[in-house]
Amino acid sequence: MMDPSIDEILDPRKGLNIDSKFELITMVARRARQINNGAKVLIDTKDKKPVTIAIQEIYAEKIKPIKKEPKRED
Repeated sequence: MMDPSIDEILDPRKGLNIDSKFELITMVARRARQINNGAKVLIDTKDKKPVTIAIQEIYAEKIKPIKKEPKRED
């Protein structure tokens, strides 16, 4: 079982501003790829797996979603 769980991360009371499971999984995949390619880990952890580390970083609010502004048609 994953700790923290997906439901904990998506809980609006946590305030992580992640709107969907798709957005979360995309963030995790991108960050895990960065870690796998040698990026510095932003939290103290004993875990070695990049996906687990990415999830923990997101939950610790070290990685935040980037919200794009919708294009306005003039």
